[in-house]
Amino acid sequence: MGIKAIDTHVHLNDEAAIKAKGARHEQMTRYFGRERKPVSIDELADQYRARNMMAVLVNSTDVTSSGIPPVPNDHIADAVRKHPDVFIGLGAIDPWQGKLAQDEIKRCAEELGLRGLGELNPGRQYFAPNEPRFYPLWEEAAKHKLVVLFHGGMMGAGAGTPGGMGYKLKYGRPIPHLDDIAADFPELKIIGAHPSWPWQEESLAIARHKSNFYIDLSGWAPKYWPQSLVHYANTIIQDKVLFGSDWPALGVERWLEEFEQLPFKPEVRQKIMLDNATKLWGLEVS
Repeated sequence: MGIKAIDTHVHLNDEAAIKAKGARHEQMTRYFGRERKPVSIDELADQYRARNMMAVLVNSTDVTSSGIPPVPNDHIADAVRKHPDVFIGLGAIDPWQGKLAQDEIKRCAEELGLRGLGELNPGRQYFAPNEPRFYPLWEEAAKHKLVVLFHGGMMGAGAGTPGGMGYKLKYGRPIPHLDDIAADFPELKIIGAHPSWPWQEESLAIARHKSNFYIDLSGWAPKYWPQSLVHYANTIIQDKVLFGSDWPALGVERWLEEFEQLPFKPEVRQKIMLDNATKLWGLEVS
């Protein structure tokens, strides 16, 4: 049976990924109200294979600020090599590492076979993506035709704690941070992850204005989506919207069940679930 959907936003939750979260693992368990038990890469592949779906594995690092070593990008690449029928892989970089980060972008593309970067999380990584000091990174990504996925808006990391664990939400605002990059690097394909609350309208505007900017629908249960998001995704930005769950933060089955209840046109559902992603990633699926 052919692929029915591509989940553009999936986090690993194996032992290595849990260790790399450090204190955030317990904090986010409390915030989301459930224990995230480890799931091996093989188990995760089997889950998506059973759904006739592919999954884009995202990776992240904030080693400069946290001191915690990330999941190696080689770990993501190994998962893709082992399960190429299921997984697409993205690599992690810490923008503050400068030339090291730039070299890692090149390695992700040329040696590891990864298809993009992300999830970059400006709030957790304490950086404004549109600062000129970081532009060599986006130039390198564009050179290798890598897609770059940025977290947008409110984040679960630090949520519900005094001071939010020090993380600052301002860095996750789409305008000007992502709009500037999309304008200055028109050849670079960018995904603004999540509906970007409380700046959702900004992400919608960028997607409408910049042909190289996409949004994914991960991280927020569909039943809570504002009417404007449903309206624009169903009409003028229908070619710019991607299915993403944010697993394990949000279960895939819940996302699918609630999405089915929304008034999307059948041809738009097909685009969101599969067609837009196959074009973005340059895939041919049966």
